[in-house]
Amino acid sequence: MNKNLFSIAVALTAITSLGTGCKKYDDGPFFSLRPREERIANTWRVESAMNGSNDVTSSFDQYELQMLRDKSATLAALYQLGEFSFEFQTNGTWDLINDDECIQLDFENDAADEIWDILRLKEKELWLKEKGGDLELHLVPR
Repeated sequence: MNKNLFSIAVALTAITSLGTGCKKYDDGPFFSLRPREERIANTWRVESAMNGSNDVTSSFDQYELQMLRDKSATLAALYQLGEFSFEFQTNGTWDLINDDECIQLDFENDAADEIWDILRLKEKELWLKEKGGDLELHLVPR
């Protein structure tokens, strides 16, 4: 009986010590069995957007970012100006950089290129902060 209890204690200690080194991003997750690339591969929409202390979510209502496992990406947006609407779409690639702490988006339309710090990367949550800027996006699957 004591041998089983000791084995369980050793196993829990090993799991706990392994888990402490697994947290990559400030806002989590603490541990994930799915590789980063698989968690990123999704079609994302902006759930909330903050530029410093200003809520700018409404500016991103019609944004959609698709990132596939082959590291291809598509950014689509619909802009409305009064009665006029303008649809924007560009294709490109994504890649993890800076020891997987950032994601680089490189599109055919260079105006959409950006590097983002990854704050949280879960299967159903992707939080990004503009590198060198104040814009923070919280994305969820479409």
